[in-house]
Amino acid sequence: MSSEMIGGIGLIGLLLLLLLLVLRVPVALAMLIVGVVGFAQVISWGAALSMVKSVPVDVLSSYSFSAIPMFIFMGVLAAHSGMAGMLFNSTRTICGGWKGGMAIATVGSCGVFSAISGSSLATASTMTRVALPEMEKHGYKRSLATGTLAAGGTLGIMIPPSIALLIYAVITEQSVGDMFAAGIIPGLMGLLFYALTVSVVMRIWPDMAVPGEPTSLGEKLRSMSGLLPFFTVFVIIIAGIYQGMFTPTEGASVGAFATLLYALYKGMRLKGLWQSVQETLALSAVVFFMLVGAETLGYFISVSRISFTISAFLGGLDVPTMVILLLILLMYFVLGMFMDSIAMLVITVPVVFPIITMLGIDPIWFGILTVLTVELGLVTPPVGMNVFVIKAMAPHVTLGEIYRGVTPFIVADLLRLVLLIAFPVLTLWML
Repeated sequence: MSSEMIGGIGLIGLLLLLLLLVLRVPVALAMLIVGVVGFAQVISWGAALSMVKSVPVDVLSSYSFSAIPMFIFMGVLAAHSGMAGMLFNSTRTICGGWKGGMAIATVGSCGVFSAISGSSLATASTMTRVALPEMEKHGYKRSLATGTLAAGGTLGIMIPPSIALLIYAVITEQSVGDMFAAGIIPGLMGLLFYALTVSVVMRIWPDMAVPGEPTSLGEKLRSMSGLLPFFTVFVIIIAGIYQGMFTPTEGASVGAFATLLYALYKGMRLKGLWQSVQETLALSAVVFFMLVGAETLGYFISVSRISFTISAFLGGLDVPTMVILLLILLMYFVLGMFMDSIAMLVITVPVVFPIITMLGIDPIWFGILTVLTVELGLVTPPVGMNVFVIKAMAPHVTLGEIYRGVTPFIVADLLRLVLLIAFPVLTLWML
């Protein structure tokens, strides 16, 4: 079979994948179908069926991927044990008396919860249950309250330990520890920019919220005890990985065990523990099914040489490397409006990473830019996954209100992305 014909099969496969996604076929199943059928057309059906037998075993037995259920378990335990409620009460007390203080507290809570959740959707749904009723009760406009939650939830994809950063590192064979270290400053920038955004909104539209109850310095200091469990787990994981005390998988296990001990100490019953295990298994199954589909699709992309064809095309363009990088990020921004972040990464990274390698772009820096752009898509119309999570949790709020509330945060994220592109040192200084 000629190389042109093989390339044509690869292109048809990608178009078929897009069609299946438009038809609402589950992402994992769509990748699996295209990967198997496409591989069979290029090689043979026997080889394709052999791949179907071997790929699930390879993915499910991967030591690197075994950290994913542990990170999910940490976030689920924090949600079911009351840790999230304690966290919000602490940050609300610290921000007491500030204009828009409860919204700033929500941003802070999302950022801290992200440090052990690793998932944007989990952060958004958990903090919506905790914070939205309180903000509405205290007179916050629904657009500001829900916009803050939708934007704050996106911090879960960047602040380490992040499942998205982990998956990117494994797919591209980068150091997970380096990816986590590189995500710290961009994650903290997001937290700071969102808090400043709330302050700016309050200055322009002061009727969006009312000042909270003033709290004394002693109350603020005492309330920090609610932050301690999260920071303890975060420091254990990040310091342990960065200092070489344990691998990311071992760090995830240690963090999950520490979170479990704290949950039991705070009175979690057997029923709550069982619910946490069930939820962890369900979420992990979804993620691993997508990874199996992505691995299968990756084999097809490899034998069809579609990524090399795209690389050769882009390499032949008479444009600066930065223009190509911006075009790739634009693609992620558009896809992020419609797709889950993890699904998007596992589908596209095997295609674009050879291009990044060919252009000589730092893979760690590119990974952070990619995840941030994906994060931006989570709150951008016409879809925005986080927006629909908020809508599902608060059906009485209209989509228009949520989109209006999240728009200032989109501007803040664009500014953060520009700074990270202009100053790579913000991402790479710890490496």
